[in-house]
Amino acid sequence: MSKAEQRAQMSDGAGFIAALDQSGGSTPKALALYGVDAAQYASEEEMFGEIQNMRARIILADDFTKDKVIGAILFERTLGEEIDGRKVADYLWSVKGIVPFLKIDKGLEETANGVQMMKPIPGLAETLAQAEGVFGTKERSVIHEANAEGIAAVVAQQFDVARVVTDAGMVPIVEPEVNINSETKAEAEDILKAEILKNLGQLAEGQEVMLKLTIPSTANLYDELADHPRVLRVVALSGGYSTEQACDLLGQNGKMIASFSRALTEGLSKQQSDAEFNAALGSNIDKIFKASA
Repeated sequence: MSKAEQRAQMSDGAGFIAALDQSGGSTPKALALYGVDAAQYASEEEMFGEIQNMRARIILADDFTKDKVIGAILFERTLGEEIDGRKVADYLWSVKGIVPFLKIDKGLEETANGVQMMKPIPGLAETLAQAEGVFGTKERSVIHEANAEGIAAVVAQQFDVARVVTDAGMVPIVEPEVNINSETKAEAEDILKAEILKNLGQLAEGQEVMLKLTIPSTANLYDELADHPRVLRVVALSGGYSTEQACDLLGQNGKMIASFSRALTEGLSKQQSDAEFNAALGSNIDKIFKASA
């Protein structure tokens, strides 16, 4: 299957993107929610082994199919792992028909001007060149308050990285997350939308991005972004909302689909039998799929 087929699936496919990109900083919390206490692993290597086992269990589940999950975001370390003798990205596409993406950011700077910029991403071009079988990337910043200067800086940095990604023949998911607990969330989202539109207007012919955004306080706020000719798709992050909350809010935004992490894995536990695990995951997938329809 070709890049064109993957692009068509991301542009028009019914379903959502699974965010399976828990990284070094977020892994202990993700594992704790999964029923794996820090005392159960003695090293970083063992910690990453536990999270890979969780990811593989999700990917292998019967309900984790292209009929409802059209893409999946992976942590860089995951690219070297295997499922049933295949590299994870290859397994996702060749076996499951799910488009693989790669998280490329290296975490966040300290808060300044109400935002957290991305840390530098050394060796990005080399990473992209070696990301075999990967369709696109994801890179995250965080906005904590309606600070126009900070938001402008976040979006400019995101699009600078996006151009490197598009130059490598891949599609970037630009993710300037707005903190769901921000006291100025709605105001920040208005500023963010304007900045994204400005930067989209500066992209060259043939350059396109996806946008991963917090579900807005004003329903359908981002419809104009979804209709922009440089935007392949607008997806929503769950941002700490429960599965029910995230799905209810997403359902109010007709031109966004989900790209959930915690809301996807809510209620899953290492201690569950395969039947219990698959039932809980299948329930989450059904709810997220319906909210994305």
